[in-house]
Amino acid sequence: MMIIGNVLDQHEVVALREAAESIPYEDGRKTAGRYAREVKHNTQAGATTERDAILAKVKKALNRHEVFQSAARPRHFARMLVSRYRPGMAYGTHVDDPIMKGSRTDLSFTLFLSELDAYEGGGLVIEDAIEERVLRLQPGDLVLYPTSALHRVEPVSWGERLAVVGWVTSWVRDPAQREILYDLDETTRAIFDAYGKTEAFDRLFKAKSNLYRMWAEG
Repeated sequence: MMIIGNVLDQHEVVALREAAESIPYEDGRKTAGRYAREVKHNTQAGATTERDAILAKVKKALNRHEVFQSAARPRHFARMLVSRYRPGMAYGTHVDDPIMKGSRTDLSFTLFLSELDAYEGGGLVIEDAIEERVLRLQPGDLVLYPTSALHRVEPVSWGERLAVVGWVTSWVRDPAQREILYDLDETTRAIFDAYGKTEAFDRLFKAKSNLYRMWAEG
C-alpha cells in the first residue's frame, strides 16, 4: 500500500471536481460483481463524453507521475470510474474482481477529489494482516493498494465524496518483484543525483533494467 501525494495539482482538482459535479450518475451496483453488489450503495458517472474526458485527464496525470509509474508499472488500466457518495451511502466489505474487461487486476487506486471538510465519514478502510487502515486523503492525493485486499467505504453522514477509482494491470504481476524494482528506482535516482553517471550507477541501472526485463510479462 502506498499513498502518493499531489497526483493532481489544486487547479486540476478544481477543474475535475467541477466537471464531475455536472455529469449524470447511475446506480453503482451496475459495475459490481455478484456478491459485492449486495453491499454496494453509491453512484457512478454514466458513460458520457464528459466522463471520458475526466478519466482521460486522470490517466494522463498517472502516466506522467514518476512515483506511480515506478510503484505500479502499469501495462494498462483495466477500468476507471468516477465514484460519488452522498449521505447514507457506503460500500461494505468486499474484494474487487480479479478480471475486469478481460484484464487481470493487480492494483487498485482511489484518487480523492473532494475537500476533507466537504463531507463527513466516507473513509476508505483497507484490511491487512495487522490492522485496518482508514484513509481520507487530501484532494489530488491517491492511495495505491493490492486489488486482493479486503476493503470498504464507510458511510457518508453528510456532504459529498467524489473520487476516481481504478484498477491496474501491471507489467510485473508479483508484488515482491514490484517492490524490489521500486527500491532500485529510488536508489539509482539517489545515486545519480548525488554522484552523476558513474560506473557504479551504470552497473546498478543495468541490474535494475535486466530484472525488469526478466520479470515483465508480455
